[in-house]
Amino acid sequence: MEQLTGTSVGTVEEVVRGQLATALGGRRGMLEAAVPTAAFTLLFVTTHHLRTSLAIAIACAAVLLVVRIVQRSTPQFVLNSLVGIGIGGLFAYRAARGGGDANDQALAYFLPGILYNAAYSVVMVLTIVVRWPVVGFMVGGVTGDPTGWRQDRAVVRLCSRLTWLLVLPCVVRVAVQAPVYLAGRNGWWDESSAVATLGVAKLAMGWPLQVAALAAMVWLLSRNKTPADSQA
Repeated sequence: MEQLTGTSVGTVEEVVRGQLATALGGRRGMLEAAVPTAAFTLLFVTTHHLRTSLAIAIACAAVLLVVRIVQRSTPQFVLNSLVGIGIGGLFAYRAARGGGDANDQALAYFLPGILYNAAYSVVMVLTIVVRWPVVGFMVGGVTGDPTGWRQDRAVVRLCSRLTWLLVLPCVVRVAVQAPVYLAGRNGWWDESSAVATLGVAKLAMGWPLQVAALAAMVWLLSRNKTPADSQA
């Protein structure tokens, strides 16, 4: 694969593994993204106090942010969690302003996450279908040629499989959480039960599911050896 010639790695798998670690923040980045969100979800579902839950989640994120700043490392993943909490909190606040009770507010909080995962899944699957898998651009980010990786069919196949693994947690979240949300929102199921189920699902399908997907990606990368200078 000509566009990878000159890089310091011998296989495409090494390139992708390094790029994934950078893009996802490694263990620390995933933990920083998960802790404030988990704190907000757990408190909000159990207490139904929007302001208290937001305050605790923001406090958790603030501590993590200060540590990042002191260490002069990127606060990207902490900020990502704050954005997610803020959007969910805004939806819950609007439900409250509209006269919704605690269960309505809780259901509203979960909606942005479901919509985000649905949109993300559609986009990612579409890139696979048209043979422009997103993970391929991670390879292109190393080589300086965003599209050169498509000249090698083996690389396209590998990146498609990795993209499937990357998007799978989002697909599972939507498949489980969307029906529960709709059931609670439309009165097909008791609202409090729907809220409790969504809370458990959000926690269980957040960081743990992402770690499982990344473990599968690492396993796949460890099995294959696609030479960086291979030709289609």
